[in-house]
Amino acid sequence: MEFKDKVVIITGPAKGMGRAITLAFAREGARLALAGRDTAAIEPVAAECRALGASAKVIRADLVQAADMRALVDETLAAFGGRIDVLVNVAGVSGPFNKTIWEHSEDEYDGVMDVNVKGLFLSMKYVLPVMVKQKAGRVVNIGGTYGLSGKDYRGVYSASKWALRGLTKSAALEAGPHGVGINLVIPGSVEGPRLEGVLNATAERVGRSYDDVREFYESNCALRRISTDEDIADATLFMASDRARNVTGQELVVDAGSVLMSYPPTMPRR
Repeated sequence: MEFKDKVVIITGPAKGMGRAITLAFAREGARLALAGRDTAAIEPVAAECRALGASAKVIRADLVQAADMRALVDETLAAFGGRIDVLVNVAGVSGPFNKTIWEHSEDEYDGVMDVNVKGLFLSMKYVLPVMVKQKAGRVVNIGGTYGLSGKDYRGVYSASKWALRGLTKSAALEAGPHGVGINLVIPGSVEGPRLEGVLNATAERVGRSYDDVREFYESNCALRRISTDEDIADATLFMASDRARNVTGQELVVDAGSVLMSYPPTMPRR
């Protein structure tokens, strides 16, 4: 029960790695504020948390609206005794899978950058003053390996993940003197519907079968396997814990070794 009675805000907790991270904190005894626009999708996860004995409050918040993010912080403080110990930013969107930079529309660009970058900026903007006042806190942002290199046909998404690295490192420098640690967990490919979409879109673009593309992605991991949601949850728990108390401004890559290979993988056309 490493996080017993710790107050943890999680954005994007409804599915995939967000759900896995939320349940991992619940098992460790955290008190959870679960934030997102679709509260109906979050409620089943909150129920799972409560079944594990954790407190869980669902708070509707559009992450790109400053008023919503201020309200999220205020509601969390009111519900859980006036403090916030951990912020985990999971929420994000993928954007188009099969477009060059010049094929993206402005609306597509804005949609990706608003959620992936502005949403993370606003959450830290309103949570960090609470942590600075407490002289304690941990922030874990969830990035992506496309933020370690460019990626063909994913340029805007890649740009958003690069931006998260800069925000995380800069915030770590600013909040560090106040006892607040801020880090980035960087998943590679993760099993689930989002990866299925990437693999299917790639298969269509290069004229190969789904199985060919999946095998190619696996072969571009040193461990020859694709990560799971639970792998990301375990890394997030570590970065949020006292075991990482002297770690800040750092990046923990959880990708089965894909960045060690010929990364990012470009599937050859048939």
